[in-house]
Amino acid sequence: MLIECTLNDLAEANAHALALARVLPTEWHPLPAIRSVLVRFDPLRYTQDEVQIYVQDALNHATPGALPPGRQVTIPVRYGGEDGPDLGDAARQLGLAPDELIAQHTARPWRVLMIGFAPGFPYIGPLPPSLTLPRRDTPRVAVPAGSVAIAAGMTGIYPSQLPGGWHLIGRTEVALFDPAREPPTLLQAGDQVQFVAIASHS
Repeated sequence: MLIECTLNDLAEANAHALALARVLPTEWHPLPAIRSVLVRFDPLRYTQDEVQIYVQDALNHATPGALPPGRQVTIPVRYGGEDGPDLGDAARQLGLAPDELIAQHTARPWRVLMIGFAPGFPYIGPLPPSLTLPRRDTPRVAVPAGSVAIAAGMTGIYPSQLPGGWHLIGRTEVALFDPAREPPTLLQAGDQVQFVAIASHS
């Protein structure tokens, strides 16, 4: 069952989805997305009507203000150059100098809105309008692992080499996904990510 959070504001809708996922029974394996929560229940134990009644009651208690702060995770990033080949062009489109774009990207922690697209890929934000760009007209066939990118009002980190159409502004060496780790994904929905600019390799 997919439960949609209908608040117009993205940040509030996401906070509502995360709060709802935390109050639903763990046996339903609630999986939050940016504006929704997927629940998987055993139809031999619960009817759909029972689940809907429980969810409606949970919605009344899962207010955005009830969302506890997530873990604080620092992500060091080398911005620009070979690590962030789109930094200059993205800055120009936004009417910023590259240093101003970096300053805004590192100015505060951003929430992990959801994990999706690929194992360990975090959708982080929402970013302010001053950092909001549409996706690239032409996606790349292969984006290097660790690439930090912005698009559609969010920022993300590619956990492995993947195709992608976001603007690459930097790169980190932090491993976002490791199947031998428990849990395998470094970041979880609701975590707070603080990007920190570090010097590029000499």
